[in-house]
Amino acid sequence: MAQVLAVCISENKGERKKPVDSVELRENHGIVGDAHAGDWHRQVSLLAQESIDKMRALGLDVGAGDFAENITTSGIDLVSLPIGSHLQIGKTLLEVTQIGKECHTRCAIFYQAGDCVMPKEGIFVKVLQGGSIGRGDTILNSTLPVQ
Repeated sequence: MAQVLAVCISENKGERKKPVDSVELRENHGIVGDAHAGDWHRQVSLLAQESIDKMRALGLDVGAGDFAENITTSGIDLVSLPIGSHLQIGKTLLEVTQIGKECHTRCAIFYQAGDCVMPKEGIFVKVLQGGSIGRGDTILNSTLPVQ
């Protein structure tokens, strides 16, 4: 079963995000109080724990939020989701808008390990329907709006 392992936010761009108990997502905005929220296509970022584990296997002491992801997942192959896929978490409905990203500057993790998973395995979504998301919530791959 696909689930949320952690939800994370930061006040400023360019810094690791801190895990919190829950977050509030606003339609066409993203996570309330997060630096990356706004009226654009990368409102919320997701990264799988399985991807983080790859970096841990290289000897890094990393966890949820260290790659600046908002939602750390388990049990779902994020990078295989087509653009336009819908994810339902609680009452929220998210649409996949981008797989991976170009890394313009090398982050601290890249310099420590010689690699970073977020540019290749992180995904980005926009919020179609808002609501609250917390640790342990189930993730459904849905193409139908929540009723």
